[in-house]
Amino acid sequence: MRHTLNLADATDLSRPAIDVAAVLDHLVREADITAATSIGFPGAVDLDHTEVMTRLGNRLWNNIGDPADTGGVAHTRALERAVITWVADLLAMPADDRWGYVSSGGTEGNLSALHAAHRRDPTARIYYSTAAHYSVPKVVRLLGAQGVPVKAQPDGEMDYTHLAIQLRRRRRWPAIVVATAGTTMTEAVDDTGHIRAALDEHGAAGYLHVDAALSGIPLALDGLLRLDDTSGISSITISGHKFLGTPTPCGVVLIRDHLPTHGSRVAYTATADTTVTGSRCGLAAALLWNTIATYGREGHRWRATQARRLAAYTTDRLNAVGWPAWRHPHAFTVVLPTPPKQVRKKWLLATDSGTSHLICMPGVTHGQVDAFVADLASAAPPRPIPRPRQRPQHAPIPSRTP
Repeated sequence: MRHTLNLADATDLSRPAIDVAAVLDHLVREADITAATSIGFPGAVDLDHTEVMTRLGNRLWNNIGDPADTGGVAHTRALERAVITWVADLLAMPADDRWGYVSSGGTEGNLSALHAAHRRDPTARIYYSTAAHYSVPKVVRLLGAQGVPVKAQPDGEMDYTHLAIQLRRRRRWPAIVVATAGTTMTEAVDDTGHIRAALDEHGAAGYLHVDAALSGIPLALDGLLRLDDTSGISSITISGHKFLGTPTPCGVVLIRDHLPTHGSRVAYTATADTTVTGSRCGLAAALLWNTIATYGREGHRWRATQARRLAAYTTDRLNAVGWPAWRHPHAFTVVLPTPPKQVRKKWLLATDSGTSHLICMPGVTHGQVDAFVADLASAAPPRPIPRPRQRPQHAPIPSRTP
């Protein structure tokens, strides 16, 4: 019989003997215990990747170089190219004006796209909302660029009046603007039509990138997010481990009008060094391909619809027990005042400045929602907070504002 595992001792690699199975059992057990109450972060849990993990998980799949390369060690670039094509087609990107790859996640995607934009205009200022993902100001620092924060409105959407003011103050410099499709706390979607209009008025060269890590695929499935010739959008990044539910962090970055000479060929790998990381996880590309091949557009559209219905149900249930919850019409995210400590101890929620959220990702159930609401109802009722004034919520739109 095994004794209770002391994880600190078991992971001390200087010890002569470690019970590997016990450590792995402990990790799985802990994950299983918390799974039922982990509703605050955006990872879909309804998809089964067992076959891919079983058949490919014991081999190195290294997608080193560019997705168009064909040589090298065991790789899944053919599947990666299929993923890129599917996502680009979903976003209506012109077939002759697209480049991208499977990345390690949204942060690398933001870095890759903004690096390409910054190379075009090294003096450009990079504008981003204060509700943008924390990776955006980090990328700005990594690039050694000048960042310009733009105020967010109370519901998380960018303040376009403040953007215009900031652009006018820096009229002499080119501009790169980062829009967000699915902010971290409220899942707000910045209106790219308003942003593009501000850039056009700005007069100097303007580049528009969309960080669509969470909401990109669901919005594109509804035709609300496009990168066609009229969109004014130059690049986008999405996450694979959020809506598409891969069991490893990954993402897809797509860039229009990509610099054709942005990477050099590496002799000993016989590949083009076009990506941020060089070696890339071929297993991640296979996992993305698996979820796309298994469900297709209609299957994923159904998943998004069901998740939004659950989010609407959750909002109604919370309001019914006196908790002033709200959500954007397109969103899986339900926003509410921060629950008492005893509730937060049990339920893993994201919290910032007195506001919390839960996310009804595919795989979250009515039973989980009902259990959470019951725990809230038994706690002391919160002091109501004013809900942000509801404005018409715009997703990135397919045409520029006149």
